[in-house]
Amino acid sequence: MQASDLETRIAAFPAWSYRFEFEGGIATPLLDRAMLNRHEQRRRYFFEALLRATGGSLCGRRVLDLGCSAGFWSLAAVQAGADFVLGIDAGQTAVDQAELVFEAKGIERSRYRFERGNVFEHDLGERFDVVLCLGLLDHVAKPVELFELMSAVAPELLVIDTEISRSRMSVFELDKLYNRDNVVDYETVLIPSRLALSQLASQFGFETKALPQDMTDYTGMRDYLHQRRLAFICSKGASLDAVAGEQRAKAPWWVTAAAARRRAR
Repeated sequence: MQASDLETRIAAFPAWSYRFEFEGGIATPLLDRAMLNRHEQRRRYFFEALLRATGGSLCGRRVLDLGCSAGFWSLAAVQAGADFVLGIDAGQTAVDQAELVFEAKGIERSRYRFERGNVFEHDLGERFDVVLCLGLLDHVAKPVELFELMSAVAPELLVIDTEISRSRMSVFELDKLYNRDNVVDYETVLIPSRLALSQLASQFGFETKALPQDMTDYTGMRDYLHQRRLAFICSKGASLDAVAGEQRAKAPWWVTAAAARRRAR
């Protein structure tokens, strides 16, 4: 692809949620610079944990990326050696951006496919070794059905990044998503507590570890503060010995948050 053609196609989109860099110094525009830090911190947080669980590579594995957006994590999977990635998103713009990114990166067409659709209505009919469920669970009103869908593709590993209820009980909190365009099916969504997510995963045969937050900079990461958002690795058969699990504080979140504010003064 000619550089001028790539620049024209990038500029044809009104906005980009991720920064992608290409040869010749070409990059997708990102209006909010804080998102650069967010994407790098999230990569370190849960994607590197996934690679630790797989021995450092996704070689030989097929990856399903649910709610793939512009293909940022799909690209990370391919660059980590995944044999094949299927990305599904409800937005046509997201799918078109992902297609452009992979084409411009020169990824072999046989290694990826992007499709537009509602994940609950999508007929997968394929097997995948890894499922990425990043920022999707907290956008649905049907968490059990979502786990049914993920379990049906027979993965050994799930990576889930989601807003969570800070309740210490096994609950799903009703919430109304601030951006109606991002919900799947219903405006009212169900937000899981840490325990509820673990128990739901267990119902489908998965062992679960909540990942300890290791962010070095919370710029653009406010939703992760004070245990409001966490990532989880769920395994069915794969060892999680190489993945550190979060040690939850004995005190409730509001006590530890207040103590942290006092120490910061």
